[in-house]
Amino acid sequence: MMKLLSVFFCILLAGIFGVFDPAGAQPAQTQVMVVVSPDQADWEYNTGEEVTFSIEVFEFGNPLDQLSVSYRYGLEMLEPAQQGTVKLKDGEAAVKVKGLKEPGFLRFYAEVEKDGKTYTGYATAGFSVDQIKPTTTLPGDFQEFWENGKKELAKIPVKPVLTLIPDRCTDDVDVYHVSIQNIQGKVYGVLTMPKAEGKYPAILKVPGAGIRPYFGDVALASRGLIVFEIGIHGVPVNLPANVYTDLAMGALRGYQQSNMDNRDEYYYRRVYLGCVRSVDFIYGLPQFDGKNIAVAGGSQGGALSIVTAGLDSRIKYLAAFYPALCDLTGYLHGRTGGWPHLFKNDFTNKPDKIEVSKYYDVVNFARFVKVPGFYSWGFNDNVCPPTSMYSAYNLISAPKELKLYLNTGHWTYPVQSELRDNWLLEKLK
Repeated sequence: MMKLLSVFFCILLAGIFGVFDPAGAQPAQTQVMVVVSPDQADWEYNTGEEVTFSIEVFEFGNPLDQLSVSYRYGLEMLEPAQQGTVKLKDGEAAVKVKGLKEPGFLRFYAEVEKDGKTYTGYATAGFSVDQIKPTTTLPGDFQEFWENGKKELAKIPVKPVLTLIPDRCTDDVDVYHVSIQNIQGKVYGVLTMPKAEGKYPAILKVPGAGIRPYFGDVALASRGLIVFEIGIHGVPVNLPANVYTDLAMGALRGYQQSNMDNRDEYYYRRVYLGCVRSVDFIYGLPQFDGKNIAVAGGSQGGALSIVTAGLDSRIKYLAAFYPALCDLTGYLHGRTGGWPHLFKNDFTNKPDKIEVSKYYDVVNFARFVKVPGFYSWGFNDNVCPPTSMYSAYNLISAPKELKLYLNTGHWTYPVQSELRDNWLLEKLK
């Protein structure tokens, strides 16, 4: 029973932090559905342009009538600036809203009560999204700082240890638990490789936030790829589930803020350099074709995908779903910031932490991305707000492809993962 509870808790943490595989589970539907839609099909407007939000309420697919709807709206993930009520007529209502004067996103919530329960829907309109600029700035020694970090890493031998996991192997794919040396410890992950002799392209699969085990990607490996799926916390990724539960609630709780007042000791320094070390490991595999390598992930993994591509010129392609850690200082400028929302309150809102964040903000790595990328997210993301993601995306000068699934929050439809995988396979082979 305790083992089942531990597994459940790890899964729960994955859902809370928007992690697990980037193809996150779609939220469960309820008997009453509140559907909110902007009047432009692409949900995009010019600054200052009015937007009309339509509200429809259904029960078992049938429109409800004469219900009172409470609504509120404002900048996404900030306290709503305006509110009001409207009554449904033939299951519909509409509210006209003044557009934003500056590039950004406006989120509109509608709420109804039925049989003592409250149901909510929301939609997010974007205004001149291609003109959204970051609030963070690039430190003058940013590149020097990371070049020095990579030089320090290069002095440490990789020392890979591969342990075959027989019960996860298939007729076509071998699966290994792997450890490699990193600065301040090790990187652990799961390597999946085709069994057939030959040279193969590779994908470095980087994780969303949280602490949990990993199982490798046999499906992608069976399509002729080497896949190295890593954890970031310097602990083996094949331990019993209760170990990760204990770490999440204990030693690694709030790791996103650990040592944030020191740029040389901040938690993510070891993480970012660990991604570079994982590329070192892949390049050392005799089965790797020596040139075709991509990095992919979602949420925190989306951030690490951009970071790795910006740090390591050996990466040839990247695929990122709803990247976190973008434009962290947004809250200091009257708008939302990226996950983990570090500067939302006085606890982290300190000058030294703000300065350190600039060396780790995905925005500043996006400036140095030189390779083609596949990106996907939705306007309704309530973990990684779209303003923060566009702050990084708009700075990327390399070829880029953005697939929007407007109504998605911090989750994806299966088709998004299919598109990403097919894009990667086409580029790598």
